[in-house]
Amino acid sequence: MAATTSSYSITMRLYTAPDHGVVGAVATAIAQAGGIVTAIDVAESSHERLVVDVTCSASDADHAKLLEAAVDAVAGVEVHKTSDRTFLLHLGGKIEVASKVPLKNRDDLSMAYTPGVGRVSMAIAEHPDDVWRLTVKGNSVAVVTDGSAVLGLGNIGPGAAMPVMEGKAALFKRFADIDAWPICLASQDTDEIVRAVEMIAPGFGGINLEDIAAPRCFEIEARLRASLDIPVFHDDQHGTAIVVLAALTNALRVVRKQLADVRVVVSGGGAAGTAIVTLLLAAGVTDVVVVDRAGALSADDDTLAPAHRELAAATNPRRVTGDLHTVLAGADVFIGVSAPGVLKPEWIKDMADDAVVFALANPDPEVDPAEAEKYAAVVASGRSDYPNQINNVLAFPGVFRGLLDARASEITVDMLLRAAEAIALVVKDEELNPNFIIPTVFHPDVPKAVAAAIRGH
Repeated sequence: MAATTSSYSITMRLYTAPDHGVVGAVATAIAQAGGIVTAIDVAESSHERLVVDVTCSASDADHAKLLEAAVDAVAGVEVHKTSDRTFLLHLGGKIEVASKVPLKNRDDLSMAYTPGVGRVSMAIAEHPDDVWRLTVKGNSVAVVTDGSAVLGLGNIGPGAAMPVMEGKAALFKRFADIDAWPICLASQDTDEIVRAVEMIAPGFGGINLEDIAAPRCFEIEARLRASLDIPVFHDDQHGTAIVVLAALTNALRVVRKQLADVRVVVSGGGAAGTAIVTLLLAAGVTDVVVVDRAGALSADDDTLAPAHRELAAATNPRRVTGDLHTVLAGADVFIGVSAPGVLKPEWIKDMADDAVVFALANPDPEVDPAEAEKYAAVVASGRSDYPNQINNVLAFPGVFRGLLDARASEITVDMLLRAAEAIALVVKDEELNPNFIIPTVFHPDVPKAVAAAIRGH
């Protein structure tokens, strides 16, 4: 049975006989079925019956149904209804707009709205730069998607992407006190997306592109960077790259190797893989080989698509060929941003001593982290139920906090490198070990350190 998770947490309302011993039987049934009870509350009690709310964690949706059936089978228990706590949390959405000013009387209204607001509008018309200090623009980010590459779910469309973009907006507020707005576009046409973002840009201090499929995302980002006077950040690319570089920096501290000396194999040549490789090269890594479904990317292969041809030209200096297993021989580092199960645990034995394995496909990584730990010195994944979670939340709130504070018009590679270094340095020497190479997303120093690094001080 896979590990239970709060993302599959359910609450069952039970009608039971007026015997408190039944509650213990319910807890036992859940445990025997592989669930974990997190709360038991008696909602009603009378001589005739008990009404009990039991909350427990399952491993997936099927397991949740199994737990419900196990409880319903307990003598004297009726499962009246079952609520999925994740869906309950999303009812009505996860974010809201709140006023920062009182609107209690006519005077308040006259200043916040007409006629007083007209004076402020005219001031901005006369001095356009004042929009940064007299409106929400200076603390606002648009989180833009076309719904074409949402999490690991694929092309599910803008409506289905909305909960993810809401979640991103909530994270911006929680970790950097930034007001972010989900913008889900009903188009997957590059020209239309670029034009739509250009048209809404005056209301924002930055653009966060999210969950847009490659290779379209590359052109969209490049064109928006060229046309807008506010920073454009593609989190699937640059956020991932920042955190991977930070984690790799500390992993190599653990195994006492240097970035310039290691051989790195990256599985996956999409948006994330390309950005990771670009940042690793900028950080001083000299030997990177990218592997996709057809094998190692090499400049000698004239059949490659344009994006892969450009990637191959910057990598694979030894012109190695072959599949992932072949290319891994002697490598110091594996970074996976591809697909579940592509790395067999025993292949890690063919890597160099003290190998580092980052299996970042989500929700199912390239290799089971528990199996990888048998062969690698340091293992990281994108999962929250294993040590060393590579999570973009470590990067993007602080990145945008720094960009907005600095009134930056663009984001540079140097900024990305400084952000990665800042995250790595949050982990002190005395804290560093194979199971702690990256700080938790709730570490209060992370967004502050990243923001300071982006500002350049």
